[in-house]
Amino acid sequence: MRTILILLVLSQCSIKNEQSEWDTIFDGKNLDGWTVKVKGYPIGDNFGNTFKVVDEAIQVSYENYDNFDFKFGHIYYTDKKYKNYHLKLEYKFFGDQAIGGEGWATKNSGIMFHSQHPETMLIDQSFPVSLEAQFLGGLGDGKRPTGNLCTPGTDVDIEFKKLKSHCTQSSSKTYHSDDWVKAEIIVYNDSIAHHIINGETVLTYTNMRYGDDGRLPENMLNMKDKKLSEGYISLQSESHPIKFKNIQIKSLD
Repeated sequence: MRTILILLVLSQCSIKNEQSEWDTIFDGKNLDGWTVKVKGYPIGDNFGNTFKVVDEAIQVSYENYDNFDFKFGHIYYTDKKYKNYHLKLEYKFFGDQAIGGEGWATKNSGIMFHSQHPETMLIDQSFPVSLEAQFLGGLGDGKRPTGNLCTPGTDVDIEFKKLKSHCTQSSSKTYHSDDWVKAEIIVYNDSIAHHIINGETVLTYTNMRYGDDGRLPENMLNMKDKKLSEGYISLQSESHPIKFKNIQIKSLD
């Protein structure tokens, strides 16, 4: 009996330690620690109040826009740069796409990670140099997987071969209904990354590096082909309303 009690106590301590390793980087109350960059506007200008806190979630919406007009935006967690980490959150599409949004951007958003800092972005730069876990919602018919990979200014390998396409589909299910979806990213510096949707690993790739396909901005051309081993995290504004909540990260250093 004493041995059982000791094992139970040790198990509970282990659970507490595991829980304490997660850092909550969005408290559900405000955007402290987060920085906005919208294409065409200076860093910190939250054009149209695009990013706001509603019902303990970061809401991305466009009720103050007359026309989206390619005003792609991102909100960055700039308090810390990350190298080896496990990131998790939940997302949910809602409402109608903004007027003027691109057809491909319907129910389309994502997490940008290993990202450049927003202060290094050009004023008219659409997307940060980063890796993107792309989130797509189903459109009522056909397959439209989520947790995909897009590579703005970056390159990766799958099965030891360089990916030639800018975006690569995952093996996830299609989620047609606008329910909360759980997404996770596990990344070890420039070596390997995993995308996980609702507990299922849907994509894995390796050898993350700055790209050579012409997508690097002019102020980062000197980074071509260098290893991409760390960076910042941001959430995307791509013209369809979306919510993000329960954003947590665990360092794997």
